[in-house]
Formats: sequence, C-alpha cells, structure tokens
Amino acid sequence: MSRPYVLINVAATLDGKIDTHDRQGARISSERDLERVDRLRASVDGIMVGGRTLHDEDPRLTVRSPELRASRVARGEPEQPARIAVTTRPGVPPTCRFVTSGTGRVILLVPLDVAHQPVPKGVEVFPAGDGRVDLRLGMATLGGLGLRRVMVEGGGSLNFELLRLGLVDEVQVYIAPLVFGGGGAPTLADGAGLSRDAAVRLGPPSVEEWQDGGVLLRYMVETS
Repeated sequence: MSRPYVLINVAATLDGKIDTHDRQGARISSERDLERVDRLRASVDGIMVGGRTLHDEDPRLTVRSPELRASRVARGEPEQPARIAVTTRPGVPPTCRFVTSGTGRVILLVPLDVAHQPVPKGVEVFPAGDGRVDLRLGMATLGGLGLRRVMVEGGGSLNFELLRLGLVDEVQVYIAPLVFGGGGAPTLADGAGLSRDAAVRLGPPSVEEWQDGGVLLRYMVETS
C-alpha cells in the first residue's frame, strides 16, 4: 500500500527553535508566512501533528481563508483537509479545537493497546503498531484512506522520526529574524538524533528572501 506525499512545514527562529523553552506554541510566523501556510493547508488532503502538539497546544489545523476553502470545494475536495494526530494518548476532550474546528475528518493514529479507549463522536481511530505508533504502517493507512498529500506541522519528535524512516519528501522552513535560545526548546527535528554518516540528506534549497526579514527555504529530501 502506497503512502502519501509528505511535506514537513516549520516556522523556526534563526537558532533553529520552533517554540520557546516553555512550549506554549509561541508565534514565529509573520503575517505573510501565515498566508503561505494557509495556502499549503488548502493544497493537501491531511494535516498531521504529534501527540505533544495535540495535547499541549490543541491546534485547529484548518484552512482559514473562505476563498481557499471555496476553491477546495470547487475542485471536488472536502472543504477542510483531514486533521490527523499521532499519539499514544487517544483521550481528547470533545470540546477541543482539534475535534470541533472545521468539517474535515478527524483521525487518530494510535498503538494497538490503546485503540479501544473512548474518543469523541466522529473521531476515527486507526491502530498502527504495538506499544508505539508504527509510522510506516500509519502512513500506509492514510494512503489507504485516499490521502495523497499530508502536511506535518510538528512537533520536533514526530518530524525526526518521519525523516529518520525515510517517510518525508519535502521540507519547507520559514526562518524568522528571531532568537529564542534555550537548551530545552524544541527544534525542527528532536528525537534521539543521528550520526553524521546516517544524517538525512537534502537536495539544494529553493530560497526566498522576504521583506519581513524572514527567509523561506524549500528542500526536497534525497532518497538513497
């Protein structure tokens, strides 16, 4: 079973942080970058986050522009892309934004041993792996559901595992003219880390310099 095309999108500071050390979802994107992200969301079939982002930040993961939503409908697509979370804790409140925002499907990829736990009405649960989520199986599951393009919006641990497993096709990074510092602040790719020889290799970047002081980088992930 084929997996979707996977795009990681990140807004980061100059020192590589995607949030401050207190991990409360600090805003990094400029207004122009928020518009870019909305267009990206409108172009995909699903938007994915990891468990920590889900439970700590309760993201909406929706297309905000009415025009972009209308364009999706005109193309014969759902008004909103699916909202997807990879988590070992499937318990989400029925009133959280992840569940209630927009009209798209709400999908949880969870380990088999917690797949039976109750979830709010309308939330679809798919077991993928035992003890922890098998991301290869999870991505194949999404492909089987008809999702062709998935955008990943963090956090750093999920990004790292997807990159490590060769499940990412493209990375887009908006570098903001900010410095957060903090040894415990999350970065684009956290996790256990890789040796130099095992590093994920990226192709040459596309680079855009913006008047807001930021830089947009787009990389294609090289396949071995």
